[in-house]
Amino acid sequence: MAGKGKGKGKDRGRTKATAKRERLVKEPYERELLRLQNELVKLQEWVRTEGARLVVVFEGRDAAGKGGAIKRVTEYLNPRIARVAALPKPTERQRGQWYFQRYVEQLPAAGEIVLFDRSWYNRAGVERVMGFCTDEEYWQFLHQCPTFERMLVEAGILLRKYWFSVSDTEQERRFRDRLQDPMRRWKLSPMDTESITHWEEYSRAKDEMFVYTDIPDSPWNVVESDDKRRARINMIAHLLTTVPYHEVAAPDIVLPARPPSRGYQRPPRDLQKYVPDHARSLAGE
Repeated sequence: MAGKGKGKGKDRGRTKATAKRERLVKEPYERELLRLQNELVKLQEWVRTEGARLVVVFEGRDAAGKGGAIKRVTEYLNPRIARVAALPKPTERQRGQWYFQRYVEQLPAAGEIVLFDRSWYNRAGVERVMGFCTDEEYWQFLHQCPTFERMLVEAGILLRKYWFSVSDTEQERRFRDRLQDPMRRWKLSPMDTESITHWEEYSRAKDEMFVYTDIPDSPWNVVESDDKRRARINMIAHLLTTVPYHEVAAPDIVLPARPPSRGYQRPPRDLQKYVPDHARSLAGE
């Protein structure tokens, strides 16, 4: 989703020439990304040692670049400390729970980071636009969400929310790329294609969501994402500035000397089943 008024006008007004001119070239992108990822590792160690709890919400239209950003954030992090919560559609039992309940179960314990690849804001987006919730459920969500997030912040959770904004032309281009790429076609669902015909409905839903949930305790941070490289760099850099982390001294680790052999003999190779040497076929390349 992207904003209606100012956001929508900006999205529809971008030209291909402008988008191409603004693309961040590969070399400085990779250099800065690596530097930021090094900082993310420091952030992770600070979270672990301080017992902090960090929640990062990734929202936006389909194909806005959320997944790619999450991948770069977590690339060098410890999966036991930083994990991604990407919930499937609710079960029958979960549909009978308080709406926020299954998301509460995913919140971090002390010393953990959770990245929500879509979150409780599904209710204000796809559920609202596609009619998967009632008007009463929708308005109850908008009423309860700010209170819910204030409770998280008051409990000491560091809550950060990012909205990835993509133009209609760039979204459609990415959809077509996925359609033509057998390695990525699985990423294109019927719900994605529906988002093209419901562009303005999603825009209105996003605008209304911001009115109620862009609050001082947990503000929305908009990431322009027509250029994925630029979006990743900007999002990670911003996240790092919002957390008061510092570098934690790493413990001294010394590799011990290998002890002398005590007579162990490896079993004959023909007693074990090895995978075929497929790499051997590439030796001549």
